[in-house]
Amino acid sequence: MATFRLPKNSRIEKGAMYSCSGQHGLVRRFEIYRWNPDDGKNPRLDIFEVDIDECGPMVLDALISIKSDHDSSLAFRRSCGEGICGSCSMNINGTNQLACITPMESIDGEIAVYPLPHMEVVKDLIVDLSHFFAQYASVEPWLKNDNPPLEGERLQSIEERGRIDGAYECIMCACCSTSCPSYWWNPDRYLGPAVLLQAYRWLIDSRDESRDERLDQLQDSFRLYRCHTIMNCANACPKGLNPGKAIGEIKKMLHQRD
Repeated sequence: MATFRLPKNSRIEKGAMYSCSGQHGLVRRFEIYRWNPDDGKNPRLDIFEVDIDECGPMVLDALISIKSDHDSSLAFRRSCGEGICGSCSMNINGTNQLACITPMESIDGEIAVYPLPHMEVVKDLIVDLSHFFAQYASVEPWLKNDNPPLEGERLQSIEERGRIDGAYECIMCACCSTSCPSYWWNPDRYLGPAVLLQAYRWLIDSRDESRDERLDQLQDSFRLYRCHTIMNCANACPKGLNPGKAIGEIKKMLHQRD
């Protein structure tokens, strides 16, 4: 009989329980994924009880409280706290979200917090985004125009400026890309929803003069065409954007050009 073993560090074990001490108000329980690459142990799920009367209303507020009051070794990214920087993206109760704009009251029962799925974990809730941002750099997300502007700056009409609405707002939090099964299975070749949305943002910018060159870079069976329009990306986006629609528009551009 064949024997199969799960990959190293893939079996999640039961962790520690941290209870509230003393008098407390309304208590919420958090189940948090923990893994430290330095101790050689398998990942674990620690349970924390948080008095939400003593912290802010968002999941990030609770994580900060846990780090401050229970376990200072808990690792996660955060910065602006306003849903602008995208640092605190993580999987909360099965959905990729920004912890700083996810209210605890919107979640019933125990709150499960995991790192973004299908990404290499650095520690606890922090994942390695190096490859994700290398893919972002590969689409050259900047204005490419070798002709000098006529009047000191490159002007756009109101209509031309309006075309990039729904694309420029992307904060590169990776919530959409890490919710996409095609990106899970082909992260080395498929660019993913976030990067393709940024590619589309420059394709439709009236000031950019490298449209054909950009389309040539995307004309590949894997870089673009692994998208099967299941729309997990649109459901996951914390900014309400629709990367799936942008990907469809890129495919249309390529078809019309050919």
